[in-house]
Amino acid sequence: MSKSKDSGAIGIILKYLNGQNRPHSTQDVFSNLQREHGLGKTAVVKAMEQLAQQDKIKEKVYGKQKIYFADQEQFPSVSDSELRNLDAQISKLSTTLQGTQQSCRQLESELKDLNKSMTNGEMLKEIKELKAECSRHQEKLQKIKSATNHVTPEQKEKVYNERKQFSKEWKKRKRMEEVGVETDEDHNVTLPDI
Repeated sequence: MSKSKDSGAIGIILKYLNGQNRPHSTQDVFSNLQREHGLGKTAVVKAMEQLAQQDKIKEKVYGKQKIYFADQEQFPSVSDSELRNLDAQISKLSTTLQGTQQSCRQLESELKDLNKSMTNGEMLKEIKELKAECSRHQEKLQKIKSATNHVTPEQKEKVYNERKQFSKEWKKRKRMEEVGVETDEDHNVTLPDI
């Protein structure tokens, strides 16, 4: 790797670690910067070790793992009152964030409901289909009303009365058969319900 690429990688990594201001492994830095800057794993490892040797960043070793982070002395010190102000701002922003998230969840729920409902085109199509079905039923009803072969209530009553009478006669005959030789059950005949 050329010196210009090395210095470019060093500058990118130093800016990244100072901006993040939290510990990173070489793998973290490689993963986060590779796509955007096209840095290779070896270049990242070399650059971070060089930055640590130059005391531009700090290095901690945990077993076989090395962790790198920005030198905290470069950042200005903050007073207790400034920290309290920052905490108050964080609390206020957290409350705002919660309200925004709640509003977002509510809007997502409404959107989900709207996506489940029919579109105007679908509604118009369904209305058209229902009107056609209603029209078919009205035609059928009209045919039934205009038919001349209706059974009158008197004729219906007469048929029911005859059925009752025949059923009674059958029951009488059945009792006589039970006294005699043959039964309906012998011939697999069952009496209809009244």
